[in-house]
Amino acid sequence: MIDLRRLRDDPAYRAGIERKRVADGLIDDVLAADDARRTLVAEVEALRARQNAASKEIGRSTPEERPAKIAAASELKDELAAREPDLAAAEARARELALHLPNPADGSVPDGGEDDAEVLRTVGDEVAAPPLDHAAFGEAMGWVDSEHGAATSGSRFAYLQREAVMLEFALVQWVLGRLAAEGFVPVVPPVLVREQVMEEAGFFPTDRHQVYELPDDGLCLVGTAEVPLSALHRGEILAAESLPRRYVGFSSCFRREAGTYGKDTRGIFRVHQFDKVEMFSFAEPDTSWDELERLLAWEESIVADLGLPYRVISCAAGDLGPAAAKKYDIEVWLPSEGRYRELTSCSNYLDFSARRLETRVRGGSGTQLVHTLNGTACAVGRTLVFLAEHHQDADGSFTVPEVLRPFLGFDRVDPPA
Repeated sequence: MIDLRRLRDDPAYRAGIERKRVADGLIDDVLAADDARRTLVAEVEALRARQNAASKEIGRSTPEERPAKIAAASELKDELAAREPDLAAAEARARELALHLPNPADGSVPDGGEDDAEVLRTVGDEVAAPPLDHAAFGEAMGWVDSEHGAATSGSRFAYLQREAVMLEFALVQWVLGRLAAEGFVPVVPPVLVREQVMEEAGFFPTDRHQVYELPDDGLCLVGTAEVPLSALHRGEILAAESLPRRYVGFSSCFRREAGTYGKDTRGIFRVHQFDKVEMFSFAEPDTSWDELERLLAWEESIVADLGLPYRVISCAAGDLGPAAAKKYDIEVWLPSEGRYRELTSCSNYLDFSARRLETRVRGGSGTQLVHTLNGTACAVGRTLVFLAEHHQDADGSFTVPEVLRPFLGFDRVDPPA
């Protein structure tokens, strides 16, 4: 959630929100609702003070004065009881509107939308397309069965089979081990969470259309392990010396992919169910920007060691998610399409989610909200897509990336006879 005081008093803070292309009038509606709430808070607090004073007067009054004092206190009590529901409604209204405002884009983020990202660096060569694209290769190897997946569950579902399954678990084991050695705590979190947790993580209400919900149970399927990882310290005060606290979670993830009709329908590039390894960090406010660069460096090292050519971009303000103040994407060259496609990303949320989570840090200067960051260590399905094109051989076989071979026991996969 945003800082409403800064929204009122800091023009740069407001400008950072406006750069994310919020609905016209929303900021002013939020401020008006908050002004109404603050007015009612002052009125209710004044009534409570008067009622408390009147109650004390009863005890100090003479028998002759007491009936009048009791009547005055009772009148104030009734007036307070009439105003408190108004205050509750005003608080709910102000909060509901404020939840729709995104975290301001950082000043270092470029202006614009999806096509206006800043390319920071490119690593590796843009190679020519292989004999088969990822979807055809997955079918030819018997790795991806989209036909039965669609029959079983609908479009954008698939069965992953044979060596592709072993490659998936090799990827997960390799990445988890690598990050555990860097001090990350491995976690397998719940993938069903309460609506409140989705809100606190910064996904509700703005991204609700992407989430599968189980209304009878009051639960939601997560689209990333970031959501349950963020809740690990909700409502807690962390010691400064314990930060950063870094977690790496493995989970299945579920997304509706609303708004992508007709896009990436072949293969497993964009599906409703996928597995992912996600990094999450609780950091001190004065070190969170350095932490973002560390997350990016870990992501780059993983992609590079898989032998994938990539580029790093800084996403434009209009293309940032609601919670991100800044986001880096790593896009890998997809030869069959002749362009770079997103594989991983990492973001700094600053105190946006922590304000909802009420997660704080206690240091020498007192208590303040922590900063939260996240980064994809391995989007398994998409990684398999890129590996299928970059490690595909001319004779139709597949060469296993060297870093994965110790987890598999083989270094090559021949096509089925």
